[in-house]
Amino acid sequence: MDIEKIAQYSSTQQPICVKNDTIEDALFEKYGVNRGLRDINGKGVLTGLTKISKIVSFTTGPENKPVPCPGELWYRGYNVKTLIGELGPHEYGFERTAYLLLFGDRPTESQLIEFQAILDECRCLPTNFTRDVIMKAPSHDIMNSITRSVLTLASYDEDSTTSTVENSLRQCIQLIAQYPMLSVYSYHAYNHYENDESMYIHRPRKGKSAAENFLLMLRPDQKFTELEAKVLDVALMLHMEHGGGNNSTFTTRVVTSSGSDTYSAMAAAMSSLKGPRHGGANIKVVQMMDDIKSHISDWEDRDAIKAYLMKILNKEAFDNSGLIYGMGHAVYSMSDPREEVLNGYVEALAKEKGMERDYILYKNVEELAPEAIAETRKIFKGVSPNVDFYSGLLYKILDIPEELYTPLFATARIVGWSAHRIEELVCMNKIIRPAYKSVMKEIE
Repeated sequence: MDIEKIAQYSSTQQPICVKNDTIEDALFEKYGVNRGLRDINGKGVLTGLTKISKIVSFTTGPENKPVPCPGELWYRGYNVKTLIGELGPHEYGFERTAYLLLFGDRPTESQLIEFQAILDECRCLPTNFTRDVIMKAPSHDIMNSITRSVLTLASYDEDSTTSTVENSLRQCIQLIAQYPMLSVYSYHAYNHYENDESMYIHRPRKGKSAAENFLLMLRPDQKFTELEAKVLDVALMLHMEHGGGNNSTFTTRVVTSSGSDTYSAMAAAMSSLKGPRHGGANIKVVQMMDDIKSHISDWEDRDAIKAYLMKILNKEAFDNSGLIYGMGHAVYSMSDPREEVLNGYVEALAKEKGMERDYILYKNVEELAPEAIAETRKIFKGVSPNVDFYSGLLYKILDIPEELYTPLFATARIVGWSAHRIEELVCMNKIIRPAYKSVMKEIE
């Protein structure tokens, strides 16, 4: 059977499924259906309640009309800027923020010590797992490799399918601890077998933070500066959770609501996050900036930069998509608080690593892109840089391979997924089942 020929066959030479699955825009308007569960302003359709986090992008103005405001991100009642700002110069926030999101309260000193000890004990994999699973079929798609590993870990869990709160919490904490290992080891296996490079399998160290362990497992010499670990720790905190309405978190709750197990829910979330519209945006930012560098010699020439940005918007440059990546957000209007926090840390790291010129270029694009977009697009809400704009530069300065950008996102976001899985188990007792209006034509 020639499947390819069947798929392409039709009287118009258009694939049959494309012709028959196309739904006219007018029907979406007729039945009041918002594509992507979002209205024209990008606001999501309300599908649930949560106590885990909150995003603020508008305030209420005269006549109860929404007024754009600087963006805010809150975890369990605490502004994320406050959580980061309260950290001491030698303190890391990943573990204490993970505790906050999972349990709803900030940990006491003794609770934090106990939680860190539990994570230390969980930072291991089953005997021969690295050899038999991670190294067995390495791939440049590290997200797929991690997803396979997550599902395989279920086979090593004697109580893998019990979806009680207690058992799910145990599984979530184990996966939170294991994700840096799954990510880095999957990359090293791919880099060795596919790129013929040396392989390094460094064990995580007890007493080290998630950020420190990620860097020491990734780097051949296991060395890093305190600033490098600190900036990566902040990035992980900022990526942990985002209001509950994002695609991968919604996926977690949908799968959880069906009664499925923790491993399946996390694997489904991984499959969602790996989509380029969700977790891969910072890679496109880095590629776009490299393209700009190749066409503009003076990275401080704002006129030349803006002219090239206009070419990008007019689909005459870079990938001809007409998009300036890293600009705008589905929820935020005036500013993305995660970008605001990351910006300052990236500037400090760029100075430490002698990459000030790169930072200057990013800063110029950050300021000029909204102007260019406003001149060429009809804007329904403000346009500002999002967290992906600087996170890619951060990872590049840290010499983290592009293949690990999205897995690093997952290493942080699994905390949020876990919190939402637990909340779904605690307070929801119905399977999530949305409705679709049929616009099918009845033939007989």
